[in-house]
Amino acid sequence: MPRFAFEAVDATGARRDGTEQAPSEAALLRQLEARGLYALDLAERPDMRARTWRPGRRRRDVLEATRAMAALLPAGLPLARALAESAQVTGLDVREALDDVRARIERGETLADALRAWPAHFPAFYVGIVQAGERSGDVAAAFGQLAAQLERAEALRGRVLSATLYPALLAVVGSVAILVLLGVVLPRFTTLLLDTGATLPRSTRALMAVSSALRTAGPVLALALAAALVALVLLPRSPAGRRLGAEWLLALPMVGTWRRQVLGARVARLLGALVGGGAPLYVALGDVHASLDDPIARDAVLAVRERVRSGAALAAALAAEPLFPGVLAQLVGVGETSSQLRLFLHKAADLLDDRTARSAQRLATLAEPVLIIVLGAVVALVAFALLQAIYGVNAASFAT
Repeated sequence: MPRFAFEAVDATGARRDGTEQAPSEAALLRQLEARGLYALDLAERPDMRARTWRPGRRRRDVLEATRAMAALLPAGLPLARALAESAQVTGLDVREALDDVRARIERGETLADALRAWPAHFPAFYVGIVQAGERSGDVAAAFGQLAAQLERAEALRGRVLSATLYPALLAVVGSVAILVLLGVVLPRFTTLLLDTGATLPRSTRALMAVSSALRTAGPVLALALAAALVALVLLPRSPAGRRLGAEWLLALPMVGTWRRQVLGARVARLLGALVGGGAPLYVALGDVHASLDDPIARDAVLAVRERVRSGAALAAALAAEPLFPGVLAQLVGVGETSSQLRLFLHKAADLLDDRTARSAQRLATLAEPVLIIVLGAVVALVAFALLQAIYGVNAASFAT
C-alpha cells in the first residue's frame, strides 16, 4: 500500500503534517476529512521500512528520539506532540517511522502496538519497556529507562569497538601480508633459486607445497568465504537460523559467557521495568518472553515462568536455568527476601552490564598478544625457510 506525506489544517486553522498509508490519494483525503483535517498538499513517499541497511545511523537516531521523548513527556506534552517534536531531531529514516507511529496513535492504537509495526527501528525489548510504561500509566518513566539503557548500550558498544579495532586491523593486515608472502614472494624467490640448480631444503619445499595449495584452492576458498558471509547475513532471517546462531554463540569459549551476561542483563532489566510498573510476576514473565528476540532466552524465560506458576520462587526458578548467570538468581533472592525485587533486578542488570564490558575488554586484550604471536611465528617460519634456502645456495657455490 502506498505511503503519502501530507500537510493539512484542522478546523481551528492549525497546520498538521505527517505520513500515512492509503490505497490512493482520494482514499487518504477521505481519511483525513473523517478526522477533521483538510489536506493542503499530498505527495507519495517510498516505504522507508525497505531501508534496512543503516544500523549505525538508525541506532543513533533512535537514541536521540528516545532522549527527546524522555525530556518532553515529563514536561506535560501530549504523546502525539512529543512524537512529532522528537521526529525533528532524527534522520529521515527514523522520522518516517515516528510519523507513522504518531498517525497510528491518533487512530487509536497503543504506543507499544504502533512501535511494534517497525521492528527494524524499535526492537522487542524497546517495545516491552514501553508496554510496561503504558500499563503502569507512566510512559515518561519508561522512555527515561530506555534512554539510559540505550546510552549504556551505546557506550558499551563504543568500548568494545575501541578494544577490538586494533586486534581486527592486526588480523587483517597480518593475514594479507602472509598471503602475499606465500602466494607471490615465495614462488618467485624459489623459482630464482631453482634456476641456479640448487637443491632446496625441506622447510622451503614444505612452504612451496603450502603456497601451491593456496594458489590452487584460492578460488574455492574465496567462494567459501563469500558463502559464509552470505549465510551470516541470511541466517538471522529465519527462526531456525536464529536458533542455530544463538546456540553457536553460547557454545563458543568465552563468547558464551559474555552472551549469557548480556541475556541475563536484558531479562533482569525488562522484568524490573514490568514488575515496577505493577504487573504481576507471572504476567511480567510472559511479557519478557514476548519482548526477547533470542530464541534460547525465550525458552529459558518460558521455563522460569512455568516454575513460578508451579509455586517456585523467582530466585529458585532462575537458579535452575543454566542460561542465566548465578549472580542474577542470588540478587533476585535478596530482592524477594527484602521485598525490593524491582530494585535488585535493576542492580543485577547493572552488574551484568559491567561484567559484559569487562569480559569484552578481556577478550580483546587476550586476542591482541595471541594474534601477534601467531602472525609473528608464521612470518618467522617463512623468513627462516627463505634464509635457509639462500644459505644452502651460497654454501653450494663456495663448495664448487
